[in-house]
Amino acid sequence: MAVKDRGNIRRLSVALLTSVAVCAMAPTAPLVHAQSLSDSASAAGNVPDDAKLLLAANELIYDRDAERIVANGAVQINYAGYQMVARQVVYDQKTGRVTAAGNIELVEPTGNRIYADSLDVTDNFSDGFLRTLRLESTDNTRLVAESAERVGGDQMILHKGVYTACLPCAENPSRPPLWQVKAERVVQDGKKKTVRLERARFELFGKSLVTLPFIEVPDNTVKRKSGFLFPRFRSGENVGFGISVPYYIAIAPDRDATVTATGFSAQGVLLEAEIRQRFEKGQANLRFAGISQMNTDEFTVGTSDASRDTRGLVASKGEFKINPRWTFGWDVMVQSDNNFARTYGIDGLNSSTNTNVVYLTGVGERNFFDMRGYYFDVQDADVNNTSEKKQATVLPVIDYSYYAPELVAGGQLSGTMNLTSLSRFSSEFADLNSDGTFDVYRGLKGHMNRLSGELAWERTFDGPGGVQITPLLAARGDVFGLAMDEPTGYAGGYTTNDAPARALLTAGVEVRYPWLITTDNSSHIIEPIAQIYARNDEDFAGQLPNEDAQSLVFDASNLFSRNKFSGFDRVEGGTRANLGMRYTGSFDNGVGVRAVIGQSYHLAGLNSYATEDLLAVGSDSGLETDVSDYVASAGFELPMGLSLSAGVRLDEKSLDVRRTDLNATYARDRFETSLTFTQVDARPEYSYRNDNQTITTSSTVKVTENWSVFGSLNYDIDADKFNRRSVGLSYADECTIFSITYSDKYDPNAETANDWTIGGRLVFRTLGEINLSDTSF
Repeated sequence: MAVKDRGNIRRLSVALLTSVAVCAMAPTAPLVHAQSLSDSASAAGNVPDDAKLLLAANELIYDRDAERIVANGAVQINYAGYQMVARQVVYDQKTGRVTAAGNIELVEPTGNRIYADSLDVTDNFSDGFLRTLRLESTDNTRLVAESAERVGGDQMILHKGVYTACLPCAENPSRPPLWQVKAERVVQDGKKKTVRLERARFELFGKSLVTLPFIEVPDNTVKRKSGFLFPRFRSGENVGFGISVPYYIAIAPDRDATVTATGFSAQGVLLEAEIRQRFEKGQANLRFAGISQMNTDEFTVGTSDASRDTRGLVASKGEFKINPRWTFGWDVMVQSDNNFARTYGIDGLNSSTNTNVVYLTGVGERNFFDMRGYYFDVQDADVNNTSEKKQATVLPVIDYSYYAPELVAGGQLSGTMNLTSLSRFSSEFADLNSDGTFDVYRGLKGHMNRLSGELAWERTFDGPGGVQITPLLAARGDVFGLAMDEPTGYAGGYTTNDAPARALLTAGVEVRYPWLITTDNSSHIIEPIAQIYARNDEDFAGQLPNEDAQSLVFDASNLFSRNKFSGFDRVEGGTRANLGMRYTGSFDNGVGVRAVIGQSYHLAGLNSYATEDLLAVGSDSGLETDVSDYVASAGFELPMGLSLSAGVRLDEKSLDVRRTDLNATYARDRFETSLTFTQVDARPEYSYRNDNQTITTSSTVKVTENWSVFGSLNYDIDADKFNRRSVGLSYADECTIFSITYSDKYDPNAETANDWTIGGRLVFRTLGEINLSDTSF
């Protein structure tokens, strides 16, 4: 064959492959995730000059006089990743038209498959016609049309188009899919970059639900375009049923906005707006929301929800990467009253306590810096903002840690620093025993500044027989600046010093002796651990404000901690030893076992956990005596999907159970569940007068391949009350997700606008989703 003939055949193949790809392009991104008109042309046309062409047919005719190339019978073309088959292909060079017929099938390099009965297209791709089009994409979306035509090089028209993301029924392929979109005509305008669906209708289970004269949307070459988004549904006991209609505004390539109007049946129209801006090194947004309530009587009298008609908020969030190590950001909100965002379920702002924060963080290879400011917005419908005034405003808290790059005397030298500055506008006292006197002082009105720093050195030596010995030296100092009200009636001797300082020197050693035991089908590590730390007494023990060390739970997880207090305001002093044993077992059948047991001993000096404290943190903690309670934990991992864990604290004399934590999880193909039981003895001087036992559980049962039932609950055994319950139903397949949930809660100490809610979600893959959300949690 002459070189000229081979060139014409190559031209024929490129024209044919490109024509099919272009004529079968997807109409719009919301409908089909396939390549665009321009992408298709470039994908098939802009290929390497040395791309290999394979053309096979039962008969190949080149008529020089008629200037026609004809390939007949089992035509196969492979070129630049495209694969095509047809019964006949004809290229008329005089008219510049390419025709193909007979079970045309094209497989694109992306994996998309295009089917048609016949094709007639010009060789410059400006005009063409496809009959009986079917497209199957790699993401299981499907598009069919009676015919498709390309007009003027920039317009694509599909006649009687049908689109779905659902797979056909394997048992009955003729049955309509779960949902599909039909249109008499689908017109893509390459100049306007829009897709117009004429007489479009949405069908569910073969039944038409919505019919519109036309819909015009941006095509899949447009990344952003102003227009309405899918609606969202909301509900709440006191606000009623609501429909949210969002409108998206594309302002600039780096800026956009969303304006949402929500009509509530009981309270009127809620307006929301969010403006988003991207910068070279970060992004930020600004949000507004407001409503003029129609029926404040729907809310409980005397709450902030019922106290005013006009309510609103302003919020902003941003983060900037100053350089690869430093990040600056904020997340703040200001609202007209203390419960607006929670009552109306403003996304991201409706928690019971909204934390306003501004931060600067730096991360290096061997150091870390973090500075933050906090304001805690308690959303509880109290018109007097009582709880919020008792929260500390932190401006700022700074944490810094450093690890020396070189060994010092063969060991690791590290340093930590914390600076805390906070203010409180109202003291928080509690009378736990109901005897008219204050027992716990959770926060003092006024200002507190504290600077804490510690240097620590440790080195691990390998002793005889595998013993590991780790000596430690540490020096810590704290300086306070206090201007706080004195705690009324406090018997612990609160300091009168406005600038107290304390120092703590520590010398300690840890000894570990791991034993490895192996059998034919298992391996075991038994590791006795002993620690002893000699320190001076804690200065001003119980005489200083306690802001960040208010929680103390002694269990197996912190048995070997050098300081078991949770923050910097308290520090463990005196001489203390921690003794225990850790076990890890692994079996060939997939069973894994882990366990820890031990005890802590106060040997000399002042026991920090036995001293007075503004919150009585050490009271009944299990550490207030010279010999602590026993703590233990165990966990089991079984190959059938079952995991079990348990933790207990036992009285050091009577072995009575003081705390129990049990957890079980099970997960298989059709059933998942988790169960947690917590039992805590009363700690009347610390926080609660009565024993507390709760059960929390959640489960999901897969009834069929697609349908599932799920639920959860939190049950207070002692009060015989369900604190929270929820139950729901869900459906999921390859193209649709549906769920509906009912939830309620009980909290005798909280004032909320809604006690029960219904939430739902309906997702049509590639189209969008519809939400029915609650407005209380």
